[in-house]
This record gives sequence, C-alpha cells and structure tokens, in this order.
Amino acid sequence: MEDEGVIFKTNTEIGKDILVSELLDNFDAIVLAGGAEKPRDINVEGRNLNGIYFAMEYLSQQSRVNLGQNFNGSQIDAKGKNVIVIGGGDTGSDCIGTANRQGAKSVINLELLSQPPSERNPDNPWPQWAFIERKSTSHEEGCERKFSVMTKKFTGQNNKVEKLHGIELKFGEKNPVTGMRSMNEIPGSEFTLDADLVLLAMGFTGPVKNNLINELDIELDQRGNVQTDDNKMTNIPGIFAAGDMRRGQSLVVWAINEGREAAKMLLNILQFNQRI
Repeated sequence: MEDEGVIFKTNTEIGKDILVSELLDNFDAIVLAGGAEKPRDINVEGRNLNGIYFAMEYLSQQSRVNLGQNFNGSQIDAKGKNVIVIGGGDTGSDCIGTANRQGAKSVINLELLSQPPSERNPDNPWPQWAFIERKSTSHEEGCERKFSVMTKKFTGQNNKVEKLHGIELKFGEKNPVTGMRSMNEIPGSEFTLDADLVLLAMGFTGPVKNNLINELDIELDQRGNVQTDDNKMTNIPGIFAAGDMRRGQSLVVWAINEGREAAKMLLNILQFNQRI
C-alpha cells in the first residue's frame, strides 16, 4: 500500500495532533473508518473497584505483550485468579482463552440471555442468522458457562473486587411486535461468585465520539453510529464513513466490503465534481 502511494501517520490523534480544519483545507475527501470502539458498560454497585476491566483493555494489552511492545501501566494478569467474563460473544471467548493461557485458577462466563438451542428453532429458518449455541476453542479449553443471569453488584475490600453478586432470570414469550422477550428476576435465585478479575465483554455501543465527530457536528443514527446516505457520505459534503463506524459492531468482512464501496462512491463523486 505504501508502494502505491499511501502515507501512514501513526500515533496521530485528529483534533489534537492534527486539527480538523487542516484536514478540511488540505484534502478533497475524508473517510471515517475508526470502528465502533465504545464498550458497553455495566452500571451497578461496586463497578469502580479495582480488578474490573473492559475486555479490549485486557486483550489489546496481551497483544502488545505477545509482540514484545511496551504499554502504560501494570499488566492485567489472570494467573492464579478467579476470572469472570461477562458477555458470551466472540470478544468474551477471546478473554476466556487468554485467561486460560495466563494460568487462571478458574474461568466463569456469564451471559444475560438464555441458553440458545443446539439446532434452529422453526421461527428461525434459513437464510436468517442461526440463533444456536456456539462453542469456541476457548470454551473447550476450559470454562463454566452460565446463561440467563444478571450481575447485581460487586463487593470487595481495600478497593479490590472479591465477589460478584448475581441473580437468575426467566424470559417470557416473544413480543410479536418488537421481537423482544420480557426479562424477570427469579426470587430466591441470588448467587455469589469469587471474582479476582472481571472482564466486561458485553459488546460495543458505537464509535467513540471524538473531536472529529463533535467539531464537524456529524449526524449520528439512532444507534449512535455515523449516519450516511446511499453514497456512504455523511451530512458533511466530502466526508464519508465505512465499516463499524457506520454500521455498528460487525464482522471484518463487512468492514472490507464497506471500505471498498465507500472508495467507489468517493471516486465517483470526485470525478463528477471535476467534470462540472
């Protein structure tokens, strides 16, 4: 890509190292492809205790360790600890595998939703995405999985997490309009788990609202993602968006496709503007 003329500028924050006004003055088009990096948090008592981290803090740090790179702060290490991973998706699975490799004493995976069936239900036919239980190699390496549970609070001493307090849930029938199921706590099902390290892997809520988005007053959709038209262009002429930043948290194949489509749209519009 460098041979083709792409210039990479790393360790550069737009709005801090380079002003937004500089980008607008020096470039005909800008493509926002910063991903959906804002993690979903959990608002419960004890959330601020030490030992509770977002999954990407943990995983990104371990990637740097594997590459022999330096990072700020002390290492988040699961060795000899009781680890709880909240969230049953791919990110949670990565946390489970990493904790096992670091030598965790135990790993428990908590999921808010009910346990999916092993096979498709009749109301989930092909070509819809199959809502079935999936086990990754990380799960097979060792962890206990708990479905239909909600975290109520964290407790500990000396500002350090030691316990997770949760409760089991019961889901009602699916609402025919919203497709959602009612969620009810089961009286008397409260439980407590030992927790030396808690990793929050509950998904993401859209792009980080940085200086570029705020200063340009770029419009967002109802989910908090950058809103575009059919040409992948935002409400600001000449500024486009693609990937998770535009569509929300998704797979890398979608990001590749979106990047290609945005490039085509951008090129078509620039060529049109040049002709007129």
